[in-house]
Parts: sequence; C-alpha cells; structure tokens
Amino acid sequence: MVLAAESGLRLDLNLVDYLILILYFATVLGVGFAARRAIKTSADFFLSGRSLPAWVTGLAFVSANLGALEILGMAANGAQYGLLTLHYYWIGAVPAMVFLGIVMMPFYYGSKVRSVPEFLKRRFNKPTHIFNAISFAVAQVLIAGVNLFALALILDALLGWELWVSIVVGAAIVLTYITIGGLSSAIYNEVLQFFVILAGLIPLTIVGLVKVGGIDGLFDAVRSGPLGDAALHTWSNTGSSADNPLGATWIGILFGLGFVLSFGYWTTNFAEVQRALSAKDMNAARRTPIIAAFPKLLIPAVTVIPGLIAVVTVKGLGADEGDLTYNNAIPLLMRDLLPNGVLGVAVTGLLASFMAGMAANVSGFNTVFTYDIWQAYIKKGRSDEYYLRVGRYATVGGVVIGIGTAFIASGYGNIMEYIQQLFSLFNAPLFATFIVGMFWKRMTPWAGFWSLVLGFLASLALYVAYLTDAIAFNSALEQSFWGAGVAFVTAVIIAVAVTFFTPSKPDDELRGLVYGLGGTSDGTVIVSGEKVWWRNPVLLGAIAVVLAIALYIPVW
Repeated sequence: MVLAAESGLRLDLNLVDYLILILYFATVLGVGFAARRAIKTSADFFLSGRSLPAWVTGLAFVSANLGALEILGMAANGAQYGLLTLHYYWIGAVPAMVFLGIVMMPFYYGSKVRSVPEFLKRRFNKPTHIFNAISFAVAQVLIAGVNLFALALILDALLGWELWVSIVVGAAIVLTYITIGGLSSAIYNEVLQFFVILAGLIPLTIVGLVKVGGIDGLFDAVRSGPLGDAALHTWSNTGSSADNPLGATWIGILFGLGFVLSFGYWTTNFAEVQRALSAKDMNAARRTPIIAAFPKLLIPAVTVIPGLIAVVTVKGLGADEGDLTYNNAIPLLMRDLLPNGVLGVAVTGLLASFMAGMAANVSGFNTVFTYDIWQAYIKKGRSDEYYLRVGRYATVGGVVIGIGTAFIASGYGNIMEYIQQLFSLFNAPLFATFIVGMFWKRMTPWAGFWSLVLGFLASLALYVAYLTDAIAFNSALEQSFWGAGVAFVTAVIIAVAVTFFTPSKPDDELRGLVYGLGGTSDGTVIVSGEKVWWRNPVLLGAIAVVLAIALYIPVW
C-alpha cells in the first residue's frame, strides 16, 4: 500500500480539525464508561437487557450497517457503476428490512432466542447450529477486517501512518468501548455515530455538487465521460449485461441481489438482528428494521452521489493500486473540496462510520461465540458472571482476528466486491434454509443442516470456477449475484429432497418457530396488535416499500 504522505492523499488538518476528532473520541469512550454501570448480567452485556426503545434500536440498526461497506464501498460502487448502485438500497435493502420487521421478528423475539444460530438450533438440530455459529463468527471477523482496513485508510490520510499501525490503533479504540460497555455502549454510540456520519457527508456532497454545477451538471459530466449515459439509469439498460457498467441483467439484480443477497443479509445477519432483539418489547422489535428503512432510502444521496462526483473530478480514479483506487473516492473528495473545520467534521464522520460497522461485527461475534459455541459446546453450566467474562475475552479475540483479516480486505480495489462475495457464501444459503424452515413445518432437522452446508459449497464452487476462469462473468459483482442465486436454489432443493428421507420434529417443539403454529411452547402469544397507526409495523413497512418504488421513477 502506498502511504498517503507519499502519494498525495494526505489530508491537511489543522488544530480545529484535530480538536473535533479528540472531542468525538472522548465522547465515545465516555458513553462506554456510562453504559458499564448498567451491566449486571450477561444479558445486559450481549442484549442490553432487552430494554431499549424502538427509535434507539432503529437508528442503531441502520448505523450498524453504515460502516466501510456503506461509505467507502458504496461510494466506490457509485464511481465504478453509477446509479445502478441504487439497487443496493431500494431493492437490495428496504423490502428485506420490512420483511424482517413484519414477518420474522415475531419468531426471533417471541421465541426469546439470544442469537440467530440459537434459533436454528431450536428449529433444526445441533449440527445446523454449530455450522451456522462457526460460519457466522468467521464472516463477522472477515467483515470487521473491512471496517478496520477502511479506518486505516483514513488514519493513513490523516497522519501518514503505515497500514499496520493504523489498523492496530483503530482496533484499540473500538475494543475499549465495547469491552467496557457491551452492546449498550455499541448501540448508543451507533446512534451518536449516525448523526456524526451525516454531519460529515452532507457538506461533502453539497460542496461537490456546487463544484460540478448541481445535479444536472454532474449528470452531464457523467454522460460525457467513460461511464456514459447507461450509468445514469437503474433498469432501462439491464436487458443485457453488456449494456450497463454493472455487467448484470435485470434477472440477476432482481433475483440475486433483490431477493437472495438482500433477504439473506437483512433477515439472518445477527449483527443487525441483535439490535432488534435488544428492543424493550415485541412491537418495538418489529418496528426497529422498519424505522431504519426510512433513512436507508435517502442515504444514497451522501454515498452514491459523492462517488459520481469523484469519478468526474478526480483524474485517473479507478487505478488498480496507489491512492486512486475506487475505495479512496471519498477521501480524495475530502482532500480536494473541504476547508479546515468542515474537513474535521467529515473525517470524524468517516471514522464514526467505520467504528459503527466494526462495533456491530464485534458485538455479534462475541455474543455468538459465548452463547452458541463456548457455552453450548465447550463449558456448559457455568455461572452468568463466567460467561460475561468470556464475552469480554471474546471481544478482544474478535478484534485481534479482525486485525489479521484487514490485510485480506486491503487486497481488493473495490471492497464492495469482497463483501458481496462473503454474503453470497454465508448469507444466501442461510436465508434459503431459514425461509423454507420457517414456512414449511415438515422440513426436517437434517434437511436444515445439509441445505446450509451444500448451499455454501455450491456458492464456493462457482466462486472458485470464476477465479480459475472456468466460468466467465462480466464483473465480480455479477458473479456474486449468481453465486447467491446458485446457493439459494441448491439449498432449497436439498431441503426438500432430504426432508422426504428423514424424520420431522413434532409440532409441540416447533411452536413459535414455524409460521402457522402460533405461540411458543408455553402457550404465550408472540404477536400483539398496535392500534396507533404511526406505530403499526405493517403500515410503516408498506409506506417504506412504496417510497422505494417511487424513488426509482426519475432514474429508471
């Protein structure tokens, strides 16, 4: 990696900028120490005692995803693929978030599980449970590495530090406040970080648009540049993969991204679901992802648009190495456009986004490791204080491993391609197993296990074939779309086939876990109505989906 100080990416911060950064870090650590006072049990540490209001968990839900994947990754996608990146939000996020709130949260929250793998254990069996727990833990430390790498890019730009120094320092900051304050610290910091992120990205977007002559000037510049007019449309050029920068057809976008990857990520990724599980009651848990869907609709304005601004203002953007990779679109804009003071706010917003993303990964990892691996299979029947201590040790271990995986992420010119490949491997087969098992009570425990394993292997085989040129795709993202589709279809077929040769669980063991078998095994009701319209998950979800469709119209 070329150092910023040597390559020209170095940001020229002054005393005011550094004071803004110091104030932010002091606040983050202060939140961690304040949250520590509320931690009495492991449930307090891992799930905030299931006591948080919906607006807090909703903002934390969207902020947890607003990490390197969102900021650097989506800006990189905007620069490389244009407005087709909007699919990741309007079809690739909002419908799945609404589905999670309306359909799946009653099962998660009502069954009182502490994690997604634990739900699989109850619905299927221990082999399914341990496979998912291990694969989730691996995925989280890999994704945590992405956020650490992105954080290191900014610290490099600030101080000219070498990559490994920046990664270690960034990891130490996140490690401190999560180890001290647990999930509550992470969630309340994510709410703070949400507003700090917007405070940093909105000025960058406005100044960039002014420089290029507004949105019309930007579109004219894109139209006459290398991306061409196809980059300014979302659907009209997707009849053939050769007609758009993304290199994907509407079938791959609709099925691979809009259904499999999207629903697989948002409905089964415990790093997100954990925020909803920390809500104070069922209705708050259901509203959590739906509240998050509304800001999600508008976030492209401060991620995709800056990516487009960068591609028309930064000469040579898109180089395979050095400081002109697509990943550096946002830092390059900050360097070129923002004055001191505003620059400090923008840098603070970027650091906040990476810390929010990594905190979500680490808090998900420590919960699954403690409850689903250590307590379930290694040290059973110990005291609650013991597992609280293990959780803190797991936090340290997750961050240390994340430091190592950050160097894997550093090998990708566009980290979004790396992330999407991880999702197609881990989340796509998991979603297939979930959705079949949730709506078909006949599905057997061993069908759950083999659908999960063979779906993962099918996606992995396609990825290996792509890397070895055995199968050609127009882009790495197109391959991940098809990899997700292959994993999903394989998992569904295996789930049906194995079910016919293995025994099912009795209905009494499936109550609260399968659609149509209302209540839990002790007879309690898992879904309650909501009479106040603005707190009704179904109505709020319908509004979010209608808005997502409407936003497509001007850029069809």
